[in-house]
Amino acid sequence: MVIVTHNGKFHADDAWAVAVLHILFPDAEIVRTRDQAIIEAADFAVDVGGIWDPATGRFDHHQKGFDGARMSGVPYASAGLVWREYGPRCVAALAASHVGYALGEDKAREMAYAIDADVVQYLDLSDVGAAKNAPGGYGLSAVISGFNPNWLDEQRLGYGEAAETFRLAEFRRAMSLLTDILINAVKYRVGAMLAVEQVRQSEALEGGRLLLLKNSALPWTQLVRKEMPKVLFVLSHSLSEGRYLLHTVPMSAESFQARADLPAAWAGLRDAELAAVTGVADATFCHNGRFIAAAKSYEGAHAMALQALAAVDAAT
Repeated sequence: MVIVTHNGKFHADDAWAVAVLHILFPDAEIVRTRDQAIIEAADFAVDVGGIWDPATGRFDHHQKGFDGARMSGVPYASAGLVWREYGPRCVAALAASHVGYALGEDKAREMAYAIDADVVQYLDLSDVGAAKNAPGGYGLSAVISGFNPNWLDEQRLGYGEAAETFRLAEFRRAMSLLTDILINAVKYRVGAMLAVEQVRQSEALEGGRLLLLKNSALPWTQLVRKEMPKVLFVLSHSLSEGRYLLHTVPMSAESFQARADLPAAWAGLRDAELAAVTGVADATFCHNGRFIAAAKSYEGAHAMALQALAAVDAAT
C-alpha cells in the first residue's frame, strides 16, 4: 500500500492526514512527490492530485471549484477530509491499542467529532489562511511548520536527493508528534467516558456541597459542572502523591472563576504557615489562586473543607 502526498514544504494538515492513515495502515509506504503517474497509482493521495473522492482514496482540496466545508462552515483541508472519512475508525483503533477498550461505532464517531472541533478544524483553518489556531508562533500549525528545513539546512544539503531525504525524515518526525497528540486526545476522552459513573457514584458530604473522590486522577470537572450544581468543593485522594486535595469547582472550562473560592487567608501559604492559619497540622499548601489546597491526611483535608464551607456561609 502506498500513501502519497506532495513533496517540498509540508504543513500540519497533510502531516496530520498522513499520520491518521498510517495509524490505520502502518505497513504503507509514504511517498512525497508531485509525479502524476505515482500519484495516480497510489492507494491514497493526500493534499495532492486535484481530486476529492474518498472511495478511491483521494483527499485533495486545491482543485478549482472545491467548496467542501463542515456544517459549521469551516472549510476542509486535507486533515479534515481524511479525518471525516477515517476519524472514527482511527479513534476506535487507538482506544483498542492504547487503552484496551473496544469503542462502539456511535461513541467512536462522537469522539472523532469532538477531536475535529478541538484540533482538526484549526489545522484546516490555518492551511486555507482563514485563521490561526493560536496567537504567536506556537500554535500547532506553526509548530509543525517548524519541522521543515529552513534555508540554512537547504544551503548545507543542497536541493537534490539529500535534501528530500532530510525533508522526509522531518515530515515523519512531525507525523510522530501529531500521532502522540492524537493518542493523548483519544486516551483522555475514553478515560473521561469511563470515569463518568465513578464520579456520579462518589459520596456527597455536607449536604451535597462537598464531593469525595477516591482518586484525584478521575476527570470530574465537566460532569460536576453539568450535573451537580450544589457541589462547591471536591475532596480527592491523590493516590500517586499520597495526599488529599481540596479543589474548587470552576464555572466554565475557559475560566478559573469558581463557584466558591478557598479562604483568602490561605492564599500562597505552605506547611507550617498554612497549618498555623487553618489549625490543621498536616496542611501542606494552598495555591495563590485559591483553587486548590492539600493536606497529608483525609482528616486534615476534610477539616479544611469544613472551614472553606463555613467561609462561604459567612460571606453570604
